[in-house]
Amino acid sequence: MISSVRGTVTVRRPDHVVIEAAGVGYRLAVSAQTLRSVPAAGSEALLHAHLAIRDDGMHLYGFASEEERELFHMLIGVQGVGPKVALAVLSGGTTRELLNAIATGDSARFQAVPGIGKRTAERIIVELRERVAGSAAPDEIVVTKTDDPLALARQGLLGLGFEAREVDVLLDGAKGDSPEELIQKALKAAR
Repeated sequence: MISSVRGTVTVRRPDHVVIEAAGVGYRLAVSAQTLRSVPAAGSEALLHAHLAIRDDGMHLYGFASEEERELFHMLIGVQGVGPKVALAVLSGGTTRELLNAIATGDSARFQAVPGIGKRTAERIIVELRERVAGSAAPDEIVVTKTDDPLALARQGLLGLGFEAREVDVLLDGAKGDSPEELIQKALKAAR
């Protein structure tokens, strides 16, 4: 199996790249997220790869990180999600954002992807939630079932992309009756 491809980028298109390695050009289908990290034609690149062999041929998929490739493997393991749909899902955000969406049950995020309906979005969440929760670092994904404004504000700031340590500093000693007030004060303090 082909695990990675390193070489010179010869073609860079919205849905694929071609990397020439040892005189052979490898066409790799990529997500929009991976494409952002692929340099211009003529530069050297390394992509992690997944080779799918089907009746209609061999298809090579490229990923900027091992984490993205692992999420791709999880997605294609879900019934009704093929490689093309999995790449469309990966194009919808960073790996961390998608893992957060799975862990928090955000099916709307997946329904926005072409080719995914309500049932498939819910199936992705149901089948992958436990696997994602077990592999996530404690400060990356926080699922809180509470009415505590401070806890909800913390979760909101984490969702906005703040690091857990930053959130703790911003909310330390903050006063407010609602999560919105706390978030607003934290954002002012962050400036």
